Amino acid sequence: MSDLGRTAPEDFAPVGDRPPASLLMINAIGLSTIVKKEVRRVLRIWLQTIVPPAITMTLYFIIFGSLIGRRVGDMEGVPYTTFIAPGLIMMSVITNSFGNVVSSFFSGKLQLHLEEMLVSPLSYVTIVLGYVAGGVVRGVLVGALVTVVAMFFTDIYVVHPLTTLVTVLLTAVIFSVAGLINAIFARTFDDITIIPTFLLTPLTYLGGVFFSISLLSPFWQKVALANPILYMVNAFRYGMLGKSDVDVGTAYAIIVAGVAVMFATALYLLHRGTGIRH
Repeated sequence: MSDLGRTAPEDFAPVGDRPPASLLMINAIGLSTIVKKEVRRVLRIWLQTIVPPAITMTLYFIIFGSLIGRRVGDMEGVPYTTFIAPGLIMMSVITNSFGNVVSSFFSGKLQLHLEEMLVSPLSYVTIVLGYVAGGVVRGVLVGALVTVVAMFFTDIYVVHPLTTLVTVLLTAVIFSVAGLINAIFARTFDDITIIPTFLLTPLTYLGGVFFSISLLSPFWQKVALANPILYMVNAFRYGMLGKSDVDVGTAYAIIVAGVAVMFATALYLLHRGTGIRH
């Protein structure tokens, strides 16, 4: 009898007897897939995700740097346009990291494909890391483009490269996770604009982007120190210009604590199913 069509006995082994796929490998593949999806989303619609922030920051440099900056003169020993450049770069990183994740994660909720990830073997850490990676990529890309724009208006130099890079990455992570938390609670598209409009934008503008807190009265200086964005902006300004209104060690302690708190909060909300399981 021909052996054609015959099946080896081991082919009939029950599925449960076969070696299971490594959970670590499953999560690695899942993380890679989510990151690729998020990055492709950013690059596919680059006219919406990358270019508009650069145009907005160009207007800031023209109005606040070239026009108003001439009247202000120097601040902290450097030209005003040079002084605000790190703040504007950081502002673009903050807003775009936040905006990318909040819109992407909320779209997943709205289109009901988020449930597929939640019932898969992927851990909550993998899901959070995947979305955060997309936010960081967009924030860094926009920040790099704004840096190129700034070079047309002022002299850009970096005194502490490692400090500058680490500050950008940690800040992008914080606000990427913050965007995910906002998306978790959001039920409508209007809900994803509340935090940026009423909290993020005021804190950013009052976070030392356009001024040094040394210009404020003692009382308002103490109030300004309660703004966490102030520490991120000044840590980045220290990395670029070597100047800061706050202690850099304190700034990094707050930034690292912010990463830990935000990440733990996002994991807790996903574990509870807040805003997802009804």
